[in-house]
Amino acid sequence: MDKLTPELQLSLEQFYYREARLLDERRYQDWLALCTEDISYSMPARSNPLVDNKAQGQQDMISVQRELEDLDSEGCPLRDENYIHLMLRVERAFKRNSWAENPPARTRRIIGNVELQSVNGDRYSVLSNFHLFYSRPGSQDFFYAGQRRDELLRSEASYKIARREVVMDMADINVPTLGLLL
Repeated sequence: MDKLTPELQLSLEQFYYREARLLDERRYQDWLALCTEDISYSMPARSNPLVDNKAQGQQDMISVQRELEDLDSEGCPLRDENYIHLMLRVERAFKRNSWAENPPARTRRIIGNVELQSVNGDRYSVLSNFHLFYSRPGSQDFFYAGQRRDELLRSEASYKIARREVVMDMADINVPTLGLLL
């Protein structure tokens, strides 16, 4: 892995802070420009497996990875999208009959624990955590939390999101939508 410098850490954090601001300001087209055209955007479902007693004393016994139901498992992800899906979601936000978000939700994203995992050429594997406050006039407020597992592609000026896996921290889905861009 390339040496993590304060400048590299700052540039990664600034990228994520800018991304959060664009989404909170509902600048979805600008956000989409942060994605590569071959992006993979997924959100695995989470199961609640019993502790694996055969792995007693090992970290696999209680591993988060055992809970994820994605394309690589026998489960079904909550979201499995590419650039076209994301583009359609962005375009839908600007349609006059977009009743699901009329009036639009008020959101505030807090991004933290940005951690560079590895570098392979111009590809950066990065973990980050998020909190999202979601409010719609006339309805209950909701709080989302989770982790994002990203692969960023370094471009001349900044980064582009090539892959994102969103791991939600909820045992039961009790929020109004999982259709948010996280």
